[in-house]
Amino acid sequence: MMFHQCKVSVVKRGVNKDLADTHIRYPDKLAVCNRVEDGQTYIVTNPYEMPEGICAWAWADIRHFILAVATGSTSEFMKDEYTTLATCTDPLRPVVFKIERMDQPSLKEN
Repeated sequence: MMFHQCKVSVVKRGVNKDLADTHIRYPDKLAVCNRVEDGQTYIVTNPYEMPEGICAWAWADIRHFILAVATGSTSEFMKDEYTTLATCTDPLRPVVFKIERMDQPSLKEN
């Protein structure tokens, strides 16, 4: 099977302070995820192979979204139908990733 190459970008890291204040012992020590940086990118050529440097937990959470984009799925609710958003499932320190198909015209020009 042929896969579309995908670019995975870190869009936003956050802290759900309200949940931390309510549920964890030392909420003031909680900070954004330090395994990735805002704007960091990864290129995925095969959705079954984790790119070097990406957090394994995040990869496990977003890989099915990557697989969908890599196999040609589109998202009609997104402004760019060849792009989707996905998050790692850390409820206290979520990270939002943008997954883009690389062979779309807007990315070829960059």
